[in-house]
Amino acid sequence: MDFKHVSVLLEECIENLNIKPNGIYVDGTLGGGGHSQKICEKLGKEGLLIGIDQDQEALCAAQNRLRGYENKKLFVHDNFSNIKNILKNSNIEKIDGVLLDLGVSSYQLDEESRGFSYMHDAPLDMRMDKRATFTAKEIVNDYDEKELGRIIKEYGEDKWAKRIASFIVKERASKPIETTGELVDIIKKAIPASARREGPHPAKRTFQAIRIEVNNELGILEDTVREVSEKLNQEGRICIITFHSLEDRIIKNVFKDLSTACKCPPQYPICQCGGVAILKRISRKPILPSDREVEENPRSRSAKLRVAQKI
Repeated sequence: MDFKHVSVLLEECIENLNIKPNGIYVDGTLGGGGHSQKICEKLGKEGLLIGIDQDQEALCAAQNRLRGYENKKLFVHDNFSNIKNILKNSNIEKIDGVLLDLGVSSYQLDEESRGFSYMHDAPLDMRMDKRATFTAKEIVNDYDEKELGRIIKEYGEDKWAKRIASFIVKERASKPIETTGELVDIIKKAIPASARREGPHPAKRTFQAIRIEVNNELGILEDTVREVSEKLNQEGRICIITFHSLEDRIIKNVFKDLSTACKCPPQYPICQCGGVAILKRISRKPILPSDREVEENPRSRSAKLRVAQKI
């Protein structure tokens, strides 16, 4: 299967990166290279693109796509949370911009064997990085009922979390749950028919929660943003696309914290902490996809772009 992915908020990202022809830019979630292609179009021969992805198939697809551009390129098979070490190992002190697209690629969703989708029957997997050994199967079959309920509620924001966890534990008592299809059937049994008739697919929230847990998607976010911010040149920009409220809340809060100088309690008449803001938020509210983009690519519907600039 070809690696296909429609880049979300493409023009908005490129505009907000303020790309300099000789700058150094990091695409921390390279995917199929759609955003990076636009970055390369604006870079001169001395400009450098650093493309990072934990999916080897994505890296190969992006390398092929970007081969014809004259700027310098560095492709890294790793997680963007390791960006500090990646830059250090490449003898790069500062960068001019970074882009993180936190969504699952269309390829990963549509490739049945990856086990991300509730629309295809496949082995329970959901690993972004195939080198990892921890899969969705371990979560579904090994987590106790309380912990299962917690991640479905916290990461999936599903009001039926406790009931879904109970049904999963009951089903796996007779035999292990092996496939996404089996899991979908259990979730459908757990959610009352009246609730299933409204809103998104009944398994959507649970699958989101398990995927987040498998790949530790939320655990790495705040530290990564703080480390990236330290590595930005003055006026360098960080652009982050999120797809659900948990991610967006983390990015919103860390941007707010890094753009606030004084952290003293409000009752203090004079600042005692000596704090210094290192970022400036470009917009208080997130940038959303246009109606046209949502019509052409329904998967962009929940996307939000937040942008900050190094002071």
